[in-house]
Amino acid sequence: MLNLDRLRTLHVIATHGSVTAAADILHVTTSAISQQMAKLEQEVGQRLLERKGRGVRLTEAAELLAVHAGQILALAERAEADLEACRGVVAGQLTLAAFATAARGLAPPALRDLRRDHPRLRIMLQECEPHEAVPGVSRGDLDMAIVQDWWDSPLSLPGNLSRARLLDDVADIAVPEGHPLASRTTVEIERFAGEPWITWSDGWICNSWLVETLRSRGAEPDIAYTAGEHHTQLALVAAGLGVAIIPRLGRDPVPDGVRFVEVRPRLTRHIYAVWRTDADRRPSIHAVLRSLRQDRGSAGPK
Repeated sequence: MLNLDRLRTLHVIATHGSVTAAADILHVTTSAISQQMAKLEQEVGQRLLERKGRGVRLTEAAELLAVHAGQILALAERAEADLEACRGVVAGQLTLAAFATAARGLAPPALRDLRRDHPRLRIMLQECEPHEAVPGVSRGDLDMAIVQDWWDSPLSLPGNLSRARLLDDVADIAVPEGHPLASRTTVEIERFAGEPWITWSDGWICNSWLVETLRSRGAEPDIAYTAGEHHTQLALVAAGLGVAIIPRLGRDPVPDGVRFVEVRPRLTRHIYAVWRTDADRRPSIHAVLRSLRQDRGSAGPK
């Protein structure tokens, strides 16, 4: 009988490409990974790893077994979900990832309610961006994630994930209080085309959205400063150094000297929860969903 933990080890090596990466993901030493693989080789009676330079690579037998391992692990997760559903008890551990503003503005009240209503459920919260969280959920490193996309840049999900809409979050342009457009209620985004922008680093979904949106309107954005936190961006705006797109979720407190202007077309991002479809029957998944969506403007499942 093949050992499930050893199959999981092989699957992680195959997914991440190295023993070192697998050790980091599974929170064990590289020596422990090697021992697991040695035992798995004894079980199957075939060589699974071979040297390649300073690292290792999977043999043909290991590649074949890794495919089956993925299927076996998915089936095991469905079985665990069915048993959890049969018990009907919200308990155990669930790892939840969220991007920064959702971790600040959405997760805390939900986690508070879950602790009160389901004391046997332990939630582990990690902060990471959607481009990291989605693969993490798909691989099984995370149980759920709160992710986002923008109205004109939909998020693509792997086929093994399900999602539910949590809310639509409007973003405004933050400007210094002395800015010529600070007193306006709404302004076309083209009016800001020549402004110095304060935004996120390359590769972040919000930065990509800003650049693509302005370029689609014939303007090349002048990125003056980058910062990964909204509060840092707002501090730079307050200092009169540029303008920034700031979603409403999780942006308080706002420093003195900053004004917000709604832009046309309205800037809206959609916020979702995602999880593996194989785990869909877990009561803990649905408990977290209910808590995240309660009184938070959910637009319904998608």
